[in-house]
Parts: sequence; structure tokens; C-alpha cells
Amino acid sequence: MIIFAKCIKKRQSNVIPGFGLSMCVTITILSLIVLIPLLSILLTLANSTLADFWRVITDKQTVATYKVSLSCATIAAVTNVIFGILLAWVLTRYKFPLRRILDGLIELPFALPTAVAGIALTTLYSEKGWIGALFIKFGVEISYTTIGITIAMIFIGIPFVVRSIQPVLEKLEPQYEEAASVLGSSPVRIFYGGYAGNPAGCADGVWACLCSLDW
Repeated sequence: MIIFAKCIKKRQSNVIPGFGLSMCVTITILSLIVLIPLLSILLTLANSTLADFWRVITDKQTVATYKVSLSCATIAAVTNVIFGILLAWVLTRYKFPLRRILDGLIELPFALPTAVAGIALTTLYSEKGWIGALFIKFGVEISYTTIGITIAMIFIGIPFVVRSIQPVLEKLEPQYEEAASVLGSSPVRIFYGGYAGNPAGCADGVWACLCSLDW
């Protein structure tokens, strides 16, 4: 609060009016949300030794969470790269009815809060959900399993892949595809060689994996 008061009193001639007040509000919110919780964690760890820290991170349950998170994120990232690039290619190269609606639905994971998306997916894939009820007849449970976690990660990560690769495909002229076809390349090789092998596609895979872990 003292820093906040000093920032209000100290006025500087800036091009943008209200810079001091905006900076004070930003620092205050950052302190309340990020810095103070991190400081509390550091203070809690100050009473622990390296042996205690090593015992916690090597616990069986902790290692199991590592395996589940990394395996599901890897599967989700690979799936998002394959189908995300394919979806971006279809939206960029073809004109069809309801194209704008499909393009807008990709933004749905961005619009939904994380808690709402989690509740919606859990309800949809539960034993009594629309999709979960179909799979439970074959003995396949989705909610609260690694399958459900992977589906949730795919739902969160695929918009990042599509939105990242779309500008690349829009700038890539169709003449290159025609030239590759004349030289004897198959459509599958043109697609995965030109798009999936693009540095943007590799970057999208890493980005999708990180987003999945963050979720």
C-alpha cells in the first residue's frame, strides 16, 4: 500500500496519461495473485530440507502424476498437430456451407472458462452423458480416466494449433502444391511434407503440449 501511495503522489510527464496509476494497480494485482502466493510457498519450503524435497518429488503418487500428465499431454499434442493442421488446411483451402460456423467453433475453448469446460466434458463423457453412455455399453469408461484427460487436453490444445497454422497456409500459394503434384508427389506427401513438416507445425506441437500441461 505504501508503494501504491507513493506511485500516486509521484507524477511524471508521460505521453500516455495515467501511467503511474496504471502501473501501481498492475503491480498491486500482480503481487496479490502471483508474488505473495509464491513467497508463501518459499517460506513453507524454508523449513524443509533437500531430503524432504526429494522424498516428496519421488513419492509413488507424485511419480504417477508425472507419468499421467506427460503421457496424456504427448498423445494430445500429436493428435492436435495431425488433426489441427488438417482442419486448418480444410478451412483455408475449401469453401463449403457453414464454414464460418465451424471456424467460429474453434474459438470455443478460448471462450469457455476452464472450470466450465471441465464440468461440461465430465458431464458429456460420464456414464449418463450423451457420449459416455454409448461407450459404457462396450465397457469403456471415459470420465475420470486417462482417456478423459487426453480428450480434455485435445479440446484445450487444438485451437492453438489451428490458429497458429492458418496464417501460414493462407500465405502459402496454391502454385507450390500444383508444382509438387506435377513433379510426382502424392497428395499425402504434399500435405504432410509441406505443412506438417513446416517449422510452424513443429512449434504448434510443442505449444499444444505445453498448453495441455498447463490445463
